[in-house]
Amino acid sequence: MTVSNYRSTRLSAMALLASAATALALTTTAYADGHTAAFADMEFDAEVNLNASEMIGSRVYVSEMDMSDGTLPPEGERQWDDIGEIHEIVLTRSGDVGSVIVDVGGFLGIGEREVAIDMSQLQFVSDGEDADEYFIVVRASVAGVEDAPEYRGRDAAMETDAGTQDADGRMRLTAPAVTREGYEPADMEQLTSEMLTGARVYGSEDEDIGEIGQLLLTDDGMIDRAVIDVGGFLGLGEHHVAVTMEELTILQNDGDVRVYIDATQEALEAQPEYEG
Repeated sequence: MTVSNYRSTRLSAMALLASAATALALTTTAYADGHTAAFADMEFDAEVNLNASEMIGSRVYVSEMDMSDGTLPPEGERQWDDIGEIHEIVLTRSGDVGSVIVDVGGFLGIGEREVAIDMSQLQFVSDGEDADEYFIVVRASVAGVEDAPEYRGRDAAMETDAGTQDADGRMRLTAPAVTREGYEPADMEQLTSEMLTGARVYGSEDEDIGEIGQLLLTDDGMIDRAVIDVGGFLGLGEHHVAVTMEELTILQNDGDVRVYIDATQEALEAQPEYEG
């Protein structure tokens, strides 16, 4: 090998090593970024943040006065009532706080029961100089508390649904609360049989479990039930389950329709088969 060839080979090897080192550095950086993206660089700010654990057990008051500005009125003007305490906070699957559950606990002779209050309706009224000194007030009347619907928790909902059967003798399900980026709840009046037939059906965890095989209509042409084709291969061995439209959550985005049901593929395959 000549000196010239040696130098050329050596330079090529060095360039190859440099390229490999650069690629490794970029890959390492991308790997690090990809594996830390889920974690927030956060510092608790008492002015805007709340710990759910601190809200549990907090008293809730109702008043017909608007105190959304967070200012505590003079004591003689406080026309509010203590209705109970927060004992549960319900989250959506997307991580938002949906409602707080308040145990009204025999308030003003009302029987002990649970009511749900949307988080957006809570007013945090300052009770001191510190950010963590506040009253939780809801703008409502005593009559409104009395007429508030009782919260149906997970166990109560399951017990009630377990007692609801359709014409096929199957137990009805509750439509899941599902959100998906870019999708909106479908306008049921705008949905057509062409849009729904063949649409994929997903479980509440976004797993594909089947498709809408056909729609069953009422005598006046309205959509009554949807037949979900579950399992099988190329149309063979499918299990057909007819469900009411009330059991489905339907999302739409520019003509793309996604149908959700609160069940797994195995659970639907265990349901009575539609023989229509």
